[in-house]
Amino acid sequence: MGIGLTDIERESYKDSPVHRLDGRIKIIAFISIVIYVAALPRLDDANFAKLLILESYLFLLMIIGNLNLFYVLARIIAVIPFGLGLAIFQPFIRQPFIETFTVYPLSLPFGLTITYEGIDFGLMLMARFIVCVTSVIVLSSTMKMNDFVVSARRLGVPREFTLLLTMMVRYLFVFWSVLKRIRVAQQSRLFDVWNRDVPRRWVLEQVGNTISSLFVQSYEQGERTYVGMLCRGYGNDHSNFYVHRSKLQAKDVSFVVLTIGLILFVHIFL
Repeated sequence: MGIGLTDIERESYKDSPVHRLDGRIKIIAFISIVIYVAALPRLDDANFAKLLILESYLFLLMIIGNLNLFYVLARIIAVIPFGLGLAIFQPFIRQPFIETFTVYPLSLPFGLTITYEGIDFGLMLMARFIVCVTSVIVLSSTMKMNDFVVSARRLGVPREFTLLLTMMVRYLFVFWSVLKRIRVAQQSRLFDVWNRDVPRRWVLEQVGNTISSLFVQSYEQGERTYVGMLCRGYGNDHSNFYVHRSKLQAKDVSFVVLTIGLILFVHIFL
């Protein structure tokens, strides 16, 4: 089972108590988890328990939100190499905070050594990375991209930034469909990028042609879009996009209070 771009929006169109929450509240709640987790110090039993509780809370929201757990797990696994690429070097480059803490459990060639403090920092970095990624994935899986932009605008994000995000969301799926059409045309001609019976150079040339074709079509679409916006009055300081108004309900306030209360609880009592 593959995970494509359209699967992101498919999950966000589901109907559940988490999906029906106000977008502003979800942004505040999940970003609060990310900020708190990123600010945690070195790994110890207390901080590990905090991360475990917050991760369990996020998985509970996945279940309540009726999300596809395979889809969520696949997205987490897809981004783990980025965090692992940062954490794996910490035992070699991270120096102890206290000189007396310098213990070398393993000596390697070329003068390399591994410190316990570096291992501790690397593990903490990876644990925080997983919780932060899970929080972002739950947010993106329970909220339509357009609703995310509108909610961000209502929270005070600058107009220019949200306008660019709106255009990105609108045309991201257009170019995804263009790429899929190109791939179908290549497959109909029996092109396979993993085929070992053809020269690698020729395969790279075909991949380069695909990328350049997509780039040209993106540029042309951007020009057509900009001309269309100018014809409709865009180009002055008052240009904006429509933001619908909605009032916060009791369930929205309860959710953000519960989330921030959980963060305060684990911070104070653990």
